[in-house]
Amino acid sequence: MEEMREWKHRKSSTSSSIPIPNSSSIHSLDDGCLMHIFSFLSPIPDRYNTALVCHRWHYLACHPRLWLRVDRSVKDSSEPGVFPTIETAVSHARPGDTILIAAGGSHLASNIQIKKPLCLIGGGELPDETTLFCSRGSDSALEFMSNCKVANITVKAELGCCLLHRSGRLTIDGCILQCESNPLDYLSCPIVSTAAADPEILTSSAKSHGDSVSVSRTRIEGGAKAVLTSGSLELQRVRVIYARTSIFFWFDVDRK
Repeated sequence: MEEMREWKHRKSSTSSSIPIPNSSSIHSLDDGCLMHIFSFLSPIPDRYNTALVCHRWHYLACHPRLWLRVDRSVKDSSEPGVFPTIETAVSHARPGDTILIAAGGSHLASNIQIKKPLCLIGGGELPDETTLFCSRGSDSALEFMSNCKVANITVKAELGCCLLHRSGRLTIDGCILQCESNPLDYLSCPIVSTAAADPEILTSSAKSHGDSVSVSRTRIEGGAKAVLTSGSLELQRVRVIYARTSIFFWFDVDRK
């Protein structure tokens, strides 16, 4: 009996010395630490959902340090991190920034050159809630010359192409690319890649940058063909899913 009491005493003293995790310990972190943690979350849906937890997390998850916003209705240009046009947001963005484009209405996008790594994401639940419109006379809505990602956005082009890929790794996920139907439809293509169009430019340095286009869960409508390549990249690994009203594409444009 004495040994049993001693064993119970030893067990209780040992268990009491084990620290019990505090379920609210994350709230004891300062704002800078929490914001650094949030920066590792994917903007949509993880960081977006994080902003719904509480007022403090909403402030930190939507902080301009984590992403910029494009909102056509913005009147006060002094609000940090909020811009009336995509072109202005791109020019103010730092490499690695995420730009959240507000849903509702159409955003004008004509020959916007992106020369730094950026992520452009539509702010709606569906891609057709955030529309970029490229008017006739423009070569493209967006022109990419760095590693970039476009997600949850609809891009419409009257004549020309929706997205022009010059160099870098371009990722297109969950988008809608539409070329308007007209008598000159054969001149337009939703995606055009000119990466390493000159064979002499294709050096070992260029190869190390890994120029490519990766398309997933994307509707492509209109135009002469889904993608046109005039450089050293070729269409590969094509998958298509036919839905009742739409056709969704998965494919890569890469070197063999």
